[in-house]
Amino acid sequence: MAEMKNEFAKEKSLVVIKPDGIQRGLIGEIIKRYENTGLKLVALKMFIPAPDFVEKHYLVDPEWPIKTGTKTIKSYKDKGENPPSEDPLEITRKVLDNLKKYISSGPVVAMVWQGAHAVGLIRKITGSTEPLTSDVGTIRGDYTIDSYSLADIDGRAIRNLIHASGTPEEAEKEIALWFHPEEINEYRLINEAMLYDVNLDGILE
Repeated sequence: MAEMKNEFAKEKSLVVIKPDGIQRGLIGEIIKRYENTGLKLVALKMFIPAPDFVEKHYLVDPEWPIKTGTKTIKSYKDKGENPPSEDPLEITRKVLDNLKKYISSGPVVAMVWQGAHAVGLIRKITGSTEPLTSDVGTIRGDYTIDSYSLADIDGRAIRNLIHASGTPEEAEKEIALWFHPEEINEYRLINEAMLYDVNLDGILE
């Protein structure tokens, strides 16, 4: 049982603080939010991604174009509005162009976080894709005010501070794109004993 728990604790997720998060001076606050849960930061770097790299990131999931276009069309119709096209791939091409311009506009901070339920916890802490509908207490809900409506009016990508992997499988592919294996550190935090050690060995002298 202990071995299974230890393997479970090795789940990893990619988090990227986008250019608006950097410009807003939120790097420390964002890291603090994830750190406070007990997740472990195992990799971190800052750079300006090229547009081609941003495209590779979003296309790491081959189903992303059709899923994104379909979701966008549904979102328009749910609001009683006409989508700019009924073709999901045509819509996604515009979405991707906007994302490439947005993410490559300045430095980003890319991180790998590790711990039990890492992907799910990070998604919960980060909040939903649209800041307007993100819950109070989430990073997006607390620190930005953007919405799909504002982004549509301006013809740009929604500025939501962070990218976070959606599933463990997606995280594995994204991490392989953003980091070389030797850039991911293996080490132990003292507080991991409180989170994972079955018998809390070593607390008492």
